[in-house]
Parts: sequence; structure tokens; C-alpha cells
Amino acid sequence: MDLPVDFLKGRRLETLVENQTSYTLENAAMHVFETHQAAERVLLQFDQPVLASMFQGKKVMHLRSHQSFDFLPGESLILPSNEVMCIDFPEARMDNPTRCLAMAISEDKIREVIMLMNENLPKADDAEWQFMDYNFHFTNDTGIYQIIQRLLFLFTENHPSKDLFVNFMLKELIIRILQAESRKIYTDKALTLSSNNRLAFIIQYIRENLDKPLTIEELSRKAYMSDSNFHRVFKNETGVSPVDFINNERIKLATSLLQDPNMKIKEVYMACGFDSRSYFNRVFKRKKRLSPKAFQVKATNR
Repeated sequence: MDLPVDFLKGRRLETLVENQTSYTLENAAMHVFETHQAAERVLLQFDQPVLASMFQGKKVMHLRSHQSFDFLPGESLILPSNEVMCIDFPEARMDNPTRCLAMAISEDKIREVIMLMNENLPKADDAEWQFMDYNFHFTNDTGIYQIIQRLLFLFTENHPSKDLFVNFMLKELIIRILQAESRKIYTDKALTLSSNNRLAFIIQYIRENLDKPLTIEELSRKAYMSDSNFHRVFKNETGVSPVDFINNERIKLATSLLQDPNMKIKEVYMACGFDSRSYFNRVFKRKKRLSPKAFQVKATNR
């Protein structure tokens, strides 16, 4: 993730640890923090929910509800209001600063978007969307990455309508984050949730049957939904279509199997439920930017 050139030219460096450059608009405030020397136990807190995203370098985060973890470029963290962050900067230097964005979003804006989602993007089994009240650490997907880049540009742009532009982008950002959180919950806890949640049951079924043909007709029948309603509810709640979810799970399995240098590519794609090598190659390369064979060679020659 890159900071705009105008930001780097325009900001003032007043301290070597968590130098802060801030931009405030109607429903959000964007703060960019830069640290140019190693430091430990630096405290930071916001009175609104915060999206923190890493640009450069490495932080070690110590949070109340987590064990310590590394916070790296391409990752984001959602924090509830008034959460205290205790941060170490083990690798920061003048020629290799640590850079991070913290975007505080008004709770009114979040509530507005959640109300909109409950009206227009209903979850399965009459559950309601809610903003998480814990720390959600995740790797940015393409959609979230692009929105953060766009918000960086909008906050630093001198445009009379930027409040309006930012409000549109915040709405999409909140929706995508909630869908990413829902997807992670189902992926991590599908087995424990599956006894009383139709979508969790289907996700667990998919993961246990990746080597078999899986169709929308079969899955919607198991969920006691029409095909169209199943497809809509699944995509509303996870942010991806059932087919994309199945392919993502199959590629996760394939990357695991390809760690074995003795596995033949045909054995891998058949174990993952792909009916042809050409389709497997296309999906794998789209997800991993490498062919299955090239990935296997790289993985087994480390």
C-alpha cells in the first residue's frame, strides 16, 4: 500500500516516534503515523472505532483481548472505541520508517450503514448485522485495499466535495469489513455453529466435501432455500458467491497438498474436486499468480 506523493511532501516531521499527520472530515478522521527509530510500549487510543492499516515496516501489537502479534504491511485491524493499543517498533529506522494509517469512523455512520444492511442485505436465519466489539485482525482483500487507497487520495485531495466522496467510500468500506468478518467467523467456527445456523452448516459441508461435485442446486436444497435466495443470502453475508467460496477453499487445499513434492498435479486437482487440469490451472493461477507446478517447485525448494 502506498502513501500519496503529496502527503510525503506536505507533512511535517516533528517527532521520530509516531509522528502524526491528521485530516478530519464529517464522519471520519484519518491519521498517518510514522516512526523513524526503534521504540517500545508506545500507547495509542481513540474514542471512536478505528481501522488501522499497515503501509510499511513492522509493529508488534499488544492488545487487551489478544496475545501479542506482528502487524505487517497489507494487514488491517478493527478496534472498538477506547481500546488501548500498546505498540513496539522493533525495526524502525530513519531509512526504513514504520508507517501506518488509523482511520477513526463515527459510530453514527457505522450504525447508519448497519441499519441499511439489515434492511437490504439480510443474513440467514433472521440474524442481524452488528459491528464487532472486539479486535478483528485480517489481511486486506483486493476490494478493501482499493478502498483504503482511494480514501488516502480523497482525504489528502483539495476538493470541495470530498466529504461527500468520503461518505460514499466509508459506506462501502464498512460493508466489506462486516462481510469479511462474517466470512472469517464462518470459516473459523463453521463446525461449532453448524447445528443451528444454515449457512454455517453449508460451509462446513463444503469444506468436508471439496473432492466431490458441489452444485448450487444441491447446496440450496440442503439449506432449505431456493437457488436464487441461497445465492443472494450467501453473497450478502460473506461478500463472495458460493462458487467463489468453493474455489477459494479448493485452492487452499491445493496449496497445502502442493507442499508435497511427490504429489502429482493430477492427484492434487482431483483431490480438490476440479474436473479438469486446465480449469484447475486457470483458477489456481488467478488466485496465486503462479501455475500449480511453479508453486510446487517454489514451495518444495525453500
